[in-house]
Amino acid sequence: MARTASKSTTRKALCMGAMLMTGVMGDQILTTTGYVDCGSLPSITISELSMTYDNNAQTITFDIEGTSTNSQNVTATLDVTAYGISAFTNSFNPCDPKTLVEQLCPLPNGKFVARGTQQVPAQYASMIPGIAFSVPDISAEAVMKLNSLDDNSMVACIQAQVTNGKTMSVPAVSYVAVGIAGVSLVATGMSAVGGAMSGSSAAGVAVAGPSFTDVAGWFQGMAMSGMLSVNYPPIYRSFAKNFAFSVGLIPWNGLLNSIDDFRAKTGGNLTEDSVAYLRNLTMQLEQDDDTGNSTELSLSRLVRRQGDGTESISDQVTQTISGIKNFAESVSVPKSDVFMTALLIVAIVIASVVTGILLVKVILEFWSLYGKFPESLTGFRKHYWRSIARTITTLILLLYGIWVLYCVFQFTLGDSWAAKLLAGLSLGIFTGVLMFFGFKIWSTAHRLKAQHGDAAKLYEDKQNWLKYSMFYEAYKKSYWWLFMPVILYTFIKGCIVAAGDGHGMAQTAISFVVELAMLALLVFTRPFERRSSNIINIFIAIVRVLSVICVFVFVEEFNVQQTTQTVMGVVMIAIQSTLTVALALLVGWNAINAAIKMNPHRKRRKEMEKLRGDQDDLTPLDARNTMLIKSKADLEASYPSEHDHEENLPPYSKAGDRYYAPSIPESTYHPALSSGPSPNAMSRDLTGSRQPGDASPNYTQGFASDDGHANYRGHSSDGRDGVSPYDFVGHQKYSGY
Repeated sequence: MARTASKSTTRKALCMGAMLMTGVMGDQILTTTGYVDCGSLPSITISELSMTYDNNAQTITFDIEGTSTNSQNVTATLDVTAYGISAFTNSFNPCDPKTLVEQLCPLPNGKFVARGTQQVPAQYASMIPGIAFSVPDISAEAVMKLNSLDDNSMVACIQAQVTNGKTMSVPAVSYVAVGIAGVSLVATGMSAVGGAMSGSSAAGVAVAGPSFTDVAGWFQGMAMSGMLSVNYPPIYRSFAKNFAFSVGLIPWNGLLNSIDDFRAKTGGNLTEDSVAYLRNLTMQLEQDDDTGNSTELSLSRLVRRQGDGTESISDQVTQTISGIKNFAESVSVPKSDVFMTALLIVAIVIASVVTGILLVKVILEFWSLYGKFPESLTGFRKHYWRSIARTITTLILLLYGIWVLYCVFQFTLGDSWAAKLLAGLSLGIFTGVLMFFGFKIWSTAHRLKAQHGDAAKLYEDKQNWLKYSMFYEAYKKSYWWLFMPVILYTFIKGCIVAAGDGHGMAQTAISFVVELAMLALLVFTRPFERRSSNIINIFIAIVRVLSVICVFVFVEEFNVQQTTQTVMGVVMIAIQSTLTVALALLVGWNAINAAIKMNPHRKRRKEMEKLRGDQDDLTPLDARNTMLIKSKADLEASYPSEHDHEENLPPYSKAGDRYYAPSIPESTYHPALSSGPSPNAMSRDLTGSRQPGDASPNYTQGFASDDGHANYRGHSSDGRDGVSPYDFVGHQKYSGY
């Protein structure tokens, strides 16, 4: 009784939710898509099944075709289930005048075609949740059974998935996602072009978040989430499928056929694992509370439609559908083609990038030969090969987590020996490249710390910046090392999905720990140089943690009702879509700012280079002297005490500093030849009037400094004009120079 009340409450909640979501609805029609045999006798083969329910007319129209080797009287039973709830069950006798179906009265010996319409009683029609007509990718199925009238034994069983024509798998969503990633790439590229033209960077300077890496990583995260071996509702599976392009899964039939040919020649098994098999076979995955996403389908004679005939694929086939296999086959990529597809797509991308950079290089060379070449483009010409190396390294860094997933998955599958060899080689190369750069950066930072006390030269030294900045350019100087735990994080995530395939509970639990650890690291360190990058990446980490918490609802061990799972799937879509829209808006804003804002590390390094250049140009008579370059605090710290001997006073201090200050010019003026006042002060080397060991000057004449304090000057005992470096430097305003 309690169970019935619970179901009734659930139906009411679903209907109310559907009304709120859709308002005034149009046609309320449910139709079947595809079919699978669920236990027919060998004497009966079903070749076609189509059922349509019209909620407005409250009728079910069915069309069934097949062949039978025996003639017998049967009864038909139609069972419709939505979100785990039995929405409609009806049995009828095809020979009953009220429900007459001549083609099944009796079931003939040979080919038969049965078409008919059944009226659904009002009490049954009202039990179908309104959500079934409004929410995309509903979780519903219809089963048609034929039972012998003699002993009520089942002679035929056909199961089909039900759809309302709405789906979250919309090509436009993928196109928009590609557009967002493209705009972020352009924004990053604009900064890269500016860096290359100025010679400060070879392949890109990080822009304000979100960068292309942030956007691509987020899309990859949603695709990887769809690969977990849990019982996702169809609505979320379709949503995650929109981002399959970000992990290299593209249904390119020509490419997939070539991969299948390659596998066939190198020991691969194409019997039920090829693009041709998927293209010709209509297979719908059964979902139920007992099996979860790692669904074991007992498929009695999987059938495919081929013209007017039928062909039996196998007898009593049992398959275990894993999360990765399910996700790949949902985009028409066979499971054993996954790695090779990603490998070829990445190879094409790398070739395209290298070709594009080469084309720009050729254009610039012709420009330099036949026209006036801009000085701003000389940096790109100088760092051409480094640009290619940085681009490839950045791509490896971006794809490493996905690459670990695909390679480990290929190892577990076996199949073609050549595919396994390529997986091992490519994973070794990718890992080796990242380990090489990680060691070089770590050793360089260790050496810089020993020399200077910190690793700031990783950012300030131009050569270090050109070589390694793609790993740490987004981080603060004190957190240059954060790229190492990030690489480890992507490696662990790839291993979780691939090695844990088929074990949803373990995948979800470990993923929760990993995502929570990454969130804690970002919150406590806030490592990014830009405040916007800290906010965005922390927000992304929070959404990932919330998403993993939602995934626990889909774990089969918890046996959560399908209605709850569907609601949670909608919640996940809402959370992830909100973040995606926010990223899209920020990407658009950054595309505007990319051309006018400079990476903060690069900006500071440029200022320091300019400052060092100014120091190199100094002369003894240049007003931009060492005293002015030093800070006031440094100067005050270097002042000698009044009791110091004159030999230790500037400019003869042990520190070796030479101070230049206003004094009497080297001219015709001499105290012995002139009785007038001292001329105005001008810049003169203090060492010109004193030698080590000279007696302290006698201060007899005063003058006012800029700040109003009295200063004194007079004549020394040897007739020279007396200037006290201590008093002058100690009281004059530095801004006055």
